[in-house]
Formats: sequence, structure tokens, C-alpha cells
Amino acid sequence: MNAPDREFDPDDNFENSREHESPLHDEDDEASTEALVWQLLLVINPGDEEAALRQFDGYRDAVAADGVDEADPMARLKDVIDWTSGFHVEADDPSTFIDAINELVARWNLAVDWGVEDVGDDEFLAATDVPELMSTAYDRLREYGYTLWTWDAGADAHAGWITLSRDDDAVRLLAPALGIDVRPGSDAF
Repeated sequence: MNAPDREFDPDDNFENSREHESPLHDEDDEASTEALVWQLLLVINPGDEEAALRQFDGYRDAVAADGVDEADPMARLKDVIDWTSGFHVEADDPSTFIDAINELVARWNLAVDWGVEDVGDDEFLAATDVPELMSTAYDRLREYGYTLWTWDAGADAHAGWITLSRDDDAVRLLAPALGIDVRPGSDAF
């Protein structure tokens, strides 16, 4: 057996997970995907392991229902986390985006300052779009120690979640390991 090109770090739980796969990896692929999903759910539910567990059960139910081991994990997670620890809104619906973010941050007794007194004002909503609002929410949440993330939901939608800023590196490792293209909310897709 050859040694890896770089030094082994026992605390590096995710970075090398696919780099040095064993011949048994194929048999353990579903288990490793579940472990990564569990870790992601813990990160997007800061301080709420019960919500993460409910969502993990929902994810496992979705896996069992469709019977396909190789399906995209985010496709299953999207509905399980929606309006609890994640959002998925139409690209042209800033009002629903504001509602979703307000709902998500209420878990931590926070409120996002959108820069206007009435976020339901038709003129305000007509003059803005979801990427601009996402950038505003990203900036305001960073002030409180949170990061708004967005993942590639296609051209017709915007989606993402919020984590503690101290977990930014974990998101950067977990999401790609699950095949999820993710960016900070300041850089919407």
C-alpha cells in the first residue's frame, strides 16, 4: 500500500473521503452518502439536532421510497428541509424569498434588515430581485455570525440554507462531497 502524497490529518473528516477510495467503497457508498447527509443536516440546523434527525428520517424515507441508490441527495433533501432549514423559491419571486428567509432566521430570534420599512411594498419588490435580496441577507446575517448559502437550483429557482459562519469550511467540504454546487449567498447562481 502506498502512502498518500500528503500528510494524514485525523481531524480531516471529509476532504480525503473520496481521494483514496478502497475497493470496498462501492459497497459502502450509500452508507457514506448517508453519513455526509447527516453531517450536512447538523450544520444547516445549528443547535437543533432534533430538526436534523427529523429531516434525516425524511431523507431516508425518500431513499427507501424511490429505491434508487444513486439519486442526487439534494433532490431528496430539498423538500425535507424546505421552510425549516432551507429555502427553494422561484427566481422571479422576491416576496417569497423574503418570507422564507424571515422564517428561517426566526429560529434564532433574528430579523434581517432589508433596507425598507415595508418589505411587501410593490415598488420595493418591483425594483429588486432575489440575487440582490440574497446578497443583502448574506451581509446582514454575517453581522450575527451566520452565513447564507445558495446551491445551484437551475435557472428558474434559487435555493439555499443558513449555517453558523464558523461552519463555513464544513459546508465547503460536505456540499461538494454530496455533489452539491454551493456558494455564499453574496454570489447567487
